[in-house]
Amino acid sequence: MDKYVIFTALPPKEAIVLAIKYKIDILFALKEKGYNTNRLRKEKLLSEGVIQSLRENKYIALHNLSKICELLECQPADLLEYVKDDAEVVK
Repeated sequence: MDKYVIFTALPPKEAIVLAIKYKIDILFALKEKGYNTNRLRKEKLLSEGVIQSLRENKYIALHNLSKICELLECQPADLLEYVKDDAEVVK
């Protein structure tokens, strides 16, 4: 299995708000597949921090997204969408 590393760099005190949005309620979809938050934590499938980020519609790392795709048997495009003109730089 190939491994990929992604590097990003931002100027100090500056963050980019990406124009990527979740298409679905990921925690609800996981629950429908039998993965409630207790099971996700207990079986160490996702950390509490990742679960909280999903609750707050915050971004998660790609390795977590990959795990979710594995659990839901889907592709990233089934979970995420690009929304034009939503990207901005926050200082």
